[in-house]
Amino acid sequence: MKYALYLGCIIPVRGRNYELSVRKVAQRLGIEFVDIEAFSCCGLPIRYIDRQTSLLMAARNLSLAESLGLDICTPCSGCASMLTGAHRLLKEDSELRRQVNDKLAQVGHHYEGKINVKHFARILYEDIGTEQIKAAVTRNLSGLKVAIHYGCHYLKPSLIYDGFDDPEHPRTLDELAAATGATPIMYEYKNQCCGLYTFGVEAEIAYDIAHAKLEHVKAAGADAIVLACPACAITYDHSQRSIAKKFEAEYDLPVLFITQLIGLAFGFDPSELGFDLNRVKTDELLAKIL
Repeated sequence: MKYALYLGCIIPVRGRNYELSVRKVAQRLGIEFVDIEAFSCCGLPIRYIDRQTSLLMAARNLSLAESLGLDICTPCSGCASMLTGAHRLLKEDSELRRQVNDKLAQVGHHYEGKINVKHFARILYEDIGTEQIKAAVTRNLSGLKVAIHYGCHYLKPSLIYDGFDDPEHPRTLDELAAATGATPIMYEYKNQCCGLYTFGVEAEIAYDIAHAKLEHVKAAGADAIVLACPACAITYDHSQRSIAKKFEAEYDLPVLFITQLIGLAFGFDPSELGFDLNRVKTDELLAKIL
């Protein structure tokens, strides 16, 4: 399997641990990545301000991968949503595709809609499969209780994902985590938003959303939160200390990317998976596993 790896904006700056673990897990499973230096922002941050410009930004990235005959793999849920949605629109609406291509032609690009976009977790689930992941496990993580956080963009809007998973009752990340031997636990507010996209509009509401979820995860007895979105990691990992301070609470909940969890099960050293870049310390968690 060979994909153009699309990292987006957040991962190279605030999610290097995610990138490191994605590359290690992919290498172990025989997935080859091609890095395209000309990739730029997917367009999501301005989608609700200027739809045409955001679509054009997405189309340019899609055209770069298409020119190499490669499908796109992205570990970012927001980028997956934006690029998948743009691909679907341009593939199905010939007039819109013509308009976008008129603009792309000015910078020497063209898009026909001949490639696909997949979140890395979806590739792991659909194209690799949990059985193959289990077969690659060398360090069983049984005894580890994890709270899976799906976030908003991993499965929504559901129409663009062609029935992949159930947005109301998701299971794919739970099953990927379970393949490592870890136990995904149920907890209240499991499908709740992390609150990040509210920070720029109303910080108090965003803090309340994140605080409520952290409280439920802690009450459920989780050893760690596991997710597949770099934006959600900003809330629960990067901002956890600030949230705890605001509400006079103590969490100390490690936040792992799904690929860090799988990478541990594959026997990689935590340093190879970027654990030293996790904001919430993982020493106790790793001591329990190792």
